[in-house]
Amino acid sequence: MYLIVEGIDTSGKSTQIELLQKLYPDAIITKEPGGTPIGQKIRKMILHEGVNNHKSELFLFLADRAEHYKNIVEPNRDKIVISDRGFISGIAYALANHDYKKEFLLELNSFALDEKLPDIIILLKTNEKLLKDRMSSKKEDHIEKRGVEYLLNVQTLMIELLEDLDINYKIIDASKTIEEIQQEIIEYID
Repeated sequence: MYLIVEGIDTSGKSTQIELLQKLYPDAIITKEPGGTPIGQKIRKMILHEGVNNHKSELFLFLADRAEHYKNIVEPNRDKIVISDRGFISGIAYALANHDYKKEFLLELNSFALDEKLPDIIILLKTNEKLLKDRMSSKKEDHIEKRGVEYLLNVQTLMIELLEDLDINYKIIDASKTIEEIQQEIIEYID
């Protein structure tokens, strides 16, 4: 099973993935960008060094996604693979950065994923207050510096994408307690 936990920055993805790892100790835990050695370099370029060209950023994310799918996800499809982010956020961030056609981005991402979509997507949906509170206590990367409105727009685009695709997904309110969120995820997976 290939499961992606999606959400904008500070929505609680990493916390929930840590809890899932305890429940499924044999699961392959990974992330986008950065789940492979090449992906780690791409992650550093995008998040910490900054990329000023929206096309370059898009292609770097796609390169990471293709590398990640081929080297991490595909060889482990018979196991549980849990990824911190995936193609939904990739497309949503690209749409927020530039006036791309959604169909074009879906085609590029499908190509990067060898036309194999995940089995389940969990989206942790945050709100403006929670986002501001959580961002105030951390150092922002280049994407987070684009601001709260930008991130909330990305989240809206993620939800629209999920609604448009024929894929199993669940949207969970990120303002719930960690335990409540975990329970909802487990119930949905089961």
